[in-house]
Amino acid sequence: MNSPEYVQTSLAAALSLGMEKGRFKDRVQLTGLNLLLIYDKPCIGKCAYCGISKVRPGAGGKKTFIRVKWPTYKLSDILERTLVYPHSFQRICISMVTHRDAVKDTISILRKIKDRIDLPVSLLISPTIINKREVFYRFKEAGADMIGVALDAATPELFDKYRGSGVEGPHKWDKYWKVLKWATEIFGEYRTGIHLIAGLGESDREMVDTIARAYAIGARTHLFSFYPEGGSMLQDHPAPELLKYRKIQIAAYLINHKGLGPDIIKYDRDDSINGFDYDISGLIEEGFAFMTSGCPGKDDRYAACNRPLANERPSEDFRNYPFVPDSRDRETIRKQLESLLS
Repeated sequence: MNSPEYVQTSLAAALSLGMEKGRFKDRVQLTGLNLLLIYDKPCIGKCAYCGISKVRPGAGGKKTFIRVKWPTYKLSDILERTLVYPHSFQRICISMVTHRDAVKDTISILRKIKDRIDLPVSLLISPTIINKREVFYRFKEAGADMIGVALDAATPELFDKYRGSGVEGPHKWDKYWKVLKWATEIFGEYRTGIHLIAGLGESDREMVDTIARAYAIGARTHLFSFYPEGGSMLQDHPAPELLKYRKIQIAAYLINHKGLGPDIIKYDRDDSINGFDYDISGLIEEGFAFMTSGCPGKDDRYAACNRPLANERPSEDFRNYPFVPDSRDRETIRKQLESLLS
């Protein structure tokens, strides 16, 4: 079962399309349909935290990814169900794996989607297999409107440790930035984005510096909180403290959506954020800064790719809210940030 005829989709998407049985946590609706390429041979990446890493036990598409199963279906069946089954999708995202056929298969899938479904489509690309700038013209011509690059690690040292030579993996920090620049030149400012995972060992200042670097070349940051994937090399690595993550969310939002420079962020001696030269009470009242960040849907203020429960367990507080926080949620966030408001 190989792409482009077959794809994997998230358990949340399969539930939303009635292809799996189950229910969401209260108030949660999936607004982004995620499709993941699949091949008999696994992704050649060996990323230490990833559920589909080549070196993780359970090869051949049977692994979990973001801690849940990603069932495999015919692309045609997913598209047909998307046309006839009630859902809340505002955007589709096609995610590559690092495989030699991924570029051509992504374009094939993209064209099949655009021929049948009137939704914007993003591509989460694998820079390691993209060697020509012109590829992005092909993506754009086929119908993609946004590009994502999963940089994940905030420093070159952590990137190399967990994605490159440290795990005998193929990915290169400089190549990722080069390809991101190509994508931004062709798709336009803020039609591209990077994924960053908070909690891999970076300081707050290093995370903010990378967010600011991406924004300066025209890419916004889609922020994740690290949460260990069972069976991965980092399965025992802890998630970052919630307060630490909230501070990074605020910093990212001020840079990406308020157009402010990183100089408004204050740090202690350990390069941890300890304040902002900005009244954050208004951000708490809006709530948008604490929602999932990603490619937008109907409302540019927040993401269509809302990834419910990608950063925490159902019993825990949301780190990335998959909906606009209501008054009770905002009060919870305010208490979490009490030390910054006093």
